Amino acid sequence: MAPNVGTLDRLLRIALGLALLYLAFLSGMPFFDSVLAKYGAAAIGVVMLLVAALRVCPIYSILGVKTCRR
Repeated sequence: MAPNVGTLDRLLRIALGLALLYLAFLSGMPFFDSVLAKYGAAAIGVVMLLVAALRVCPIYSILGVKTCRR
């Protein structure tokens, strides 16, 4: 698949993914004591990091959106 995620988009996804993983496992916030909130945030964080690493977003592909210059 052709890349459809640009540099700024990748950086934002990396930051969001790392923030969600931090909140889920290291923050100690009461909201993340819930199993659904903790593992939901972790799953979304991992997906964000995978999309940033692969530079291909399935939702962008469906919608025909491209944030990269190529």
